[in-house]
Amino acid sequence: MEGEEQKTPAMDLTPGRDGGVLKEILRDGEGGEGPMQGDRVSVHYIGILAEDGSKFDSSRESGKRFDFTLGRGEVIKAWDLGVASMKKGEIARLTCQSEYAYADVGSPPRVPPDAALIFEIELFEWHGEDLSSKKDGGIIRRILVAGEGYLTPNDGAIVNVHLEGRVNGTVFDDRDVQFPLGEGTEYNIPEGLERSLERFKKGEKSTIKLSAKYAFGSAGNVLIGVPPGAYLDYEVELQSFEKAKESWEMDQEEKIDYAKICKDRGSTFFKQEKYRLAVKQYKKILDFLQYDNGLSDEKKAESRCVLLAGQLNLAMTYIKLHDNPRARDHATKALEMDHDNVKAYFRRGQANLNMGEAEHAEKDFQVCLDLDQNNKAARHQLQMCGLKIKEDKMKEKQLYGGMFDKFARQDKEKEESELRRRKDVMAGTLGSGGRRPRRSGTPVNVNYPN
Repeated sequence: MEGEEQKTPAMDLTPGRDGGVLKEILRDGEGGEGPMQGDRVSVHYIGILAEDGSKFDSSRESGKRFDFTLGRGEVIKAWDLGVASMKKGEIARLTCQSEYAYADVGSPPRVPPDAALIFEIELFEWHGEDLSSKKDGGIIRRILVAGEGYLTPNDGAIVNVHLEGRVNGTVFDDRDVQFPLGEGTEYNIPEGLERSLERFKKGEKSTIKLSAKYAFGSAGNVLIGVPPGAYLDYEVELQSFEKAKESWEMDQEEKIDYAKICKDRGSTFFKQEKYRLAVKQYKKILDFLQYDNGLSDEKKAESRCVLLAGQLNLAMTYIKLHDNPRARDHATKALEMDHDNVKAYFRRGQANLNMGEAEHAEKDFQVCLDLDQNNKAARHQLQMCGLKIKEDKMKEKQLYGGMFDKFARQDKEKEESELRRRKDVMAGTLGSGGRRPRRSGTPVNVNYPN
């Protein structure tokens, strides 16, 4: 990079045109599009002190490119401005005044305070920001227009967005839509798009690329024209949002009222067989009512009643989702709050039975009957446990009985084989002229049959 001929005059990249960052292009890049704010970029660079021309840093010497996220303050201001203006393959020289570099602090021991710097930078590649929790590339965002402020929507926030969705280049969704964040599936909003919106600022416009896992999965969404296993491209603008109240913003009595609303919403989703949405609502009950400090005895009892319902409902919903370990956990937590709760024993029994632990399930259903002798459902489940236990014992008997018979046959075969071997040895010894060991006073039969 060093010593390449300058091709263009210097341009001022600072917003106020104060000469703080001057850029010269040493080699033109390719294409018309450069990196955007939030992209992860990969560069090589050489850092030079403007005062004496001495080199103070170089990624080329280490042979390893330098990667950073553009526009996030991970590097000095001059770099965020300069690299954002570059194209793939471009080499540029940035002359930076100290206020756009390390200011009056410097970067000891190589960069003194108030130092003007020169950087020669080569841009190799970039890619969008990965918003997936596992960083598996399933949700990629590229910011077209930066949002304002620092606030972002939280779970339950009412968001107003304009979106355009494409599958294989064909538009399948183009609309303005308002919905509570966390309930997007009710509005044909895929999981990955909701997760992305949690990172948006007001006024932001971004492109979002979703793998099938974070879109509509292997089933697709026939109603809106998304085939099974499809990858989706969205262009989304967050026009406005109203944040939902956070737990810390409420007093204890407000939390109880909000938890009741969540309970009712969860029950509505449950009746509609929208179990994952129901789980989200019931979990909020646990988050809001985990503490009851400062409440009167009456309000504490009310809080515990709603919290108990949350645990019971989560157990019931997880059974519907075939997540029996979680169902059992929540039923057990309900029993820690109310050790005579029939519903909790029944739901834990169901989870245990579904997990193949019939003996544990039998104990739970028996307690149900002890507490409520007229509980027909528990009596029926108890019978099911008895049949399951009997079936398991029969299978065990057949399995181990067959194993014991097999071992007995093997032992018998070994004994018979050993006996035949001994006979063969005896016959072979006598047939070759050998004599059997002689007992005192006992004649030897030299013609011992085979």
